[in-house]
Amino acid sequence: MRLFAFERAARLDDALRSASQPDTAVLAGGTSLVDLMKIEVLNPARVVDIARLDLARIESGPDGLRLGALATNTAVAEHAGVKKRLPVLAEAILAGASPQLRNVATVGGNLLQRTRCAYYRDLATPCNKREPGSGCSAIGGWTRMHAILGTSDACIAAHPSDMCVALAALEAMVHVRGPNGERDIPIADLHLLPETHPEREFSLAPGELITSVFVPFSAQGARSRYVKVRDRASYAFALVSCAAAVDVQGGEIRAARLALGGVGTKPWRVPEAEQALVGKPAQRASFQRAADLLLAGARTQKDNAFKVELGKRTVVRALSLASEAS
Repeated sequence: MRLFAFERAARLDDALRSASQPDTAVLAGGTSLVDLMKIEVLNPARVVDIARLDLARIESGPDGLRLGALATNTAVAEHAGVKKRLPVLAEAILAGASPQLRNVATVGGNLLQRTRCAYYRDLATPCNKREPGSGCSAIGGWTRMHAILGTSDACIAAHPSDMCVALAALEAMVHVRGPNGERDIPIADLHLLPETHPEREFSLAPGELITSVFVPFSAQGARSRYVKVRDRASYAFALVSCAAAVDVQGGEIRAARLALGGVGTKPWRVPEAEQALVGKPAQRASFQRAADLLLAGARTQKDNAFKVELGKRTVVRALSLASEAS
C-alpha cells in the first residue's frame, strides 16, 4: 500500500495552487488515473480532486460549443447541439468505453488519458514512457494494437482516445489556466509526438489545468461521421478509426477535415490529404487518394502492417458516409 495525500479542491484557484506542487496528480472522473495508480504505473505523492468545481457546463454560442472540462462524456454525447451540429463528436464518444464509464469520464480527463500500451502498464517490462531511457518493449514485441504513424525509435504506443480524434477533425481549441494566466491550445498541439522523449505526452506547462474546450461550428462539422473498427462491437479500443467532416455542394467537395485514431501516437491529421479533396467530386476515387496520403508515412511492425490497408478502407468508408450526410 502506497501512501499519498488527498485534497478536495473547493475553488479553481485552490486546485491550481495544489496542482503546481511537484508529484501531484489531478483527479476528475478517475476512470484512467485510479486504474494506473492501482497497478502502480503512476504513484503520485498528492492527489487533488477537482470533481466538485464548476466546470461541467456546456454552453452554446453562435460560433460553436464550449465544453466544460468536467462535463461528462455522456452529457456531451447527448447534448442537442452536439448531435445536430457536431455529429462526429457524439458518434466518437458513444463508440468508446461503456455507458457506466461515459457517465463519469470527463472531457478534460479524456484529453489527457494515457496510452493503453500493454508494456506501459506492465511494470515487469522496460518502457521509455514509464521509465525514460529503459527501452521500448513494444518494438520487436507484440504490436497489433500499436501505432504506425508518428512513431519513433523510442516509442510506438498508440493514442487511445476516440473523442480526441473527433475533436481533431473539428479543430477544437483547448482552454487552459495556470500560474501564468490563461491561454488557448489548438487540439493539434496538445498531444506531443514521442520522438526521443515519449514521457512528455502533453504541451501543458507545469501547474496548468484544462478548464474548457471550444468546438467551432462549420459546414463540414455539421456533416461529419465517425467510423471505428475494433475486435468487438463495444468496449474495445480502435484498431483503426476515422473522423471525417466534409462540405459537399452539387457533388463537389468544398471543404474536408480528416483525423485517424488507433494508428497514431496522437490523433493523426495530414493537411495535404484534406486539401487533395477540395474541388474534387465526392466519389470513391477522390476518397482513395486522400486515404493514400493519410497513410503514406506509415512505419509498421510485424503484427500491425494490416493497419495500412484497414486504415485506407476506414477512411473511404467514413468519407462516403459523411458525403451521404451532405
